[in-house]
Amino acid sequence: MKIPQNWKAAKDLLQDRVILVTGAGNGIGMAVAKSYAQHGATVILLDKNIRRLEQVYDDIESAGGTQPAIYPMNLEGAAEKDYGDLAATIETEFGRLDGLLHNAAMLGALVPIGHYEADLWYKIIQVNLNAPFLMTHACLSLLMQSSNASVLFNSDAVGRHGKAYWGAYGVSKAGIENFMQILADETEVNTGLRVNSIDPGPVATSLRTLAYPGENPAHIASPEDVLPAFLYLMGSDSQGVSGQQFGL
Repeated sequence: MKIPQNWKAAKDLLQDRVILVTGAGNGIGMAVAKSYAQHGATVILLDKNIRRLEQVYDDIESAGGTQPAIYPMNLEGAAEKDYGDLAATIETEFGRLDGLLHNAAMLGALVPIGHYEADLWYKIIQVNLNAPFLMTHACLSLLMQSSNASVLFNSDAVGRHGKAYWGAYGVSKAGIENFMQILADETEVNTGLRVNSIDPGPVATSLRTLAYPGENPAHIASPEDVLPAFLYLMGSDSQGVSGQQFGL
């Protein structure tokens, strides 16, 4: 599924909304967080790298965007209580949560299953699949209180069709797609929550470079090129659209 052709985001598309973005320290997460702030949202920047978060914070402020917030968190080591603390902090500081973008991800290594190390498998599943579940679970009651909330999962083509050597990353993204559909089905009636996934395609990010080290980043999309889809699916123009797999 694709967003409406020629759709353009209104300047105030996300005005007065509170949105949590994971993996906000670089790549797509950073570009989306900056864009959300430029369109009026108070963005909670979550990443394990504090220095990068501070840089994104400064960039948003210097560009005149809505003042964001920083929440450092390492998804690999975070326990269930840590996610509960995150949700409690959001409720205390902002009193609401209108959007959640699950963007953070770990690639690991592209190797055959026969050579895949168990520790690496567990680590990638923890970051890419368990963490989004635990975060969504902790924040769900806050999201359900919003009249127009959106949960968006950044996905990948290898999660929609298995491909050799993608191992735990591919399995985690397949799990995300199914999790998205389950949550969308459960919240379809009598809620203001919509849940979707998006495969942005090849984008020049550090994760992409790890997967394709010989690729020229100038020949693929930049994070800024894919912003319209992330804006549309987080903004009110997509209200009522849920359980869909979007692509570019």
